[in-house]
Amino acid sequence: MLTLQSDLHGNHLLGALPSHEWQALAPHLELVHLRTEQLLCDSGQRIHHVYFPTTAIISLLSTMEDGSSVEIAAVGREGMTGVPVLTGGETMPNRVQVQCAGFAYRMSAPSLKQQFARSDFLRRLMLLYMHALLTQVAQTAACNRHHSLSKQLCRWLLIEVDRVASNDLSVTQQLIADMLGVRREGITEAAGKLHDEGLIHHSRGHIRVLDRKGLEARACECYGLVSREFERLLPRLRQAETVE
Repeated sequence: MLTLQSDLHGNHLLGALPSHEWQALAPHLELVHLRTEQLLCDSGQRIHHVYFPTTAIISLLSTMEDGSSVEIAAVGREGMTGVPVLTGGETMPNRVQVQCAGFAYRMSAPSLKQQFARSDFLRRLMLLYMHALLTQVAQTAACNRHHSLSKQLCRWLLIEVDRVASNDLSVTQQLIADMLGVRREGITEAAGKLHDEGLIHHSRGHIRVLDRKGLEARACECYGLVSREFERLLPRLRQAETVE
């Protein structure tokens, strides 16, 4: 059980709640540690819990009949998983799997639905987040179809460092290849060029972003579009909190 609002600052959605709202939610939140590759909900399964990451990154994966998959969105401290429970879907259309280990607040789906029904502020908050998440999903699909692997890699790396608020990522080239739905050899070549240009440093299981501005310049417009959408919505949430 949470006792201090400052406990919630690691997740942007929880941190945007005014005092009386987080007091209603706090008894239902449990801080949990998530393991890399931990399956939180499979495609078609009923959603029992939602997660508000603080340091973990969770991937939403679209899985094909042959078992192959591709990441359609990454959820970190800016958001939450399980939004279909708020729209009446009840089940996940995609696999929800931990990409990078870390902490998250877990809440039962029925508890969130109850608070969602009672709170006008929480409904506005969640609808704004859904809007931003849909933008990310749509833009990821367009990016995977139309942009070079190098640009996709730059976009992916920038999203990751945003989600964990750190320039250091514990990821393998195979994981990146799986997330982008490409061959590992392509990631090895693209990452090697970024390394040679001094934009990143990569070693086994680790990537450090050295030149964020340079990486942004190499990325496609998809990263900026999605980032601006989140930035456009988050200030409105903070303003609403002030009004409350």
